[in-house]
Amino acid sequence: PGTVFAAQWLADRGIPVVLVSARMPAAIRPVLTAAGIKAPIISYSGALVLDMAGQPLYSHTMEREDALHILSQLRQRWPRVVVNYYAEDVWYVQDDQVPEVRREEKITAVKAVIAEFSVLLSQGCLPHKLLCMGEPPAVAEMEKVLQAEFPELTVVRSSPILLEIMAAGISKAVGIGVLLETLSLPAADALAFGDNYNDLEMLACVGMGVAMGNAPAAVKAASAAVTTGNDGEGIAAFLKKLFPAMEPFR
Repeated sequence: PGTVFAAQWLADRGIPVVLVSARMPAAIRPVLTAAGIKAPIISYSGALVLDMAGQPLYSHTMEREDALHILSQLRQRWPRVVVNYYAEDVWYVQDDQVPEVRREEKITAVKAVIAEFSVLLSQGCLPHKLLCMGEPPAVAEMEKVLQAEFPELTVVRSSPILLEIMAAGISKAVGIGVLLETLSLPAADALAFGDNYNDLEMLACVGMGVAMGNAPAAVKAASAAVTTGNDGEGIAAFLKKLFPAMEPFR
């Protein structure tokens, strides 16, 4: 509730509040609705940026050959890992009954669509992101191996059990740069909160990068400041220090 209050307080005063996520737009909008604010969206860790009306400001998909190659490697070398395919605002899977997909559907309130990835590629439906779901040791191994073997792609963990794969040069920092340019705002005036490895570039590219209390130690060490955890109103607590007039909130 305190985080919602803080977001509304800022929005009411014309201070842009933007959700930046590895998620697809359809999984971000319910959070905005729950918070009672309208805002631009930076999704797929910066590969797709939408303005407040939902129109694309920036869109960068993977190349067809890159997607074919890495999908083949994933099937051959990590057959137990669940691979998800995101294009525009649609989430494609090859089996929607596996526990990992059903868990993600529950978390995001988005229904996966069954499709054969090779068919999507042949039809020109290129992915903004591939998401691999697996056990932490497998995900850590995949990140190390794929970063070395596919330097032309962006490969980064968004949690111990999730590995994001996108086109080269994609990061939340890129998406933020696009949006700040559109809003005619300098990066030095921006504040970002993050709690995982795929937030590192974002936290470094703004005037103040703040790690949540639940972030890994490496993310905290790379941030300008650390607040309390995501379940402890960390965003609201930090903003209250910047804006003492932001009272009352619970």
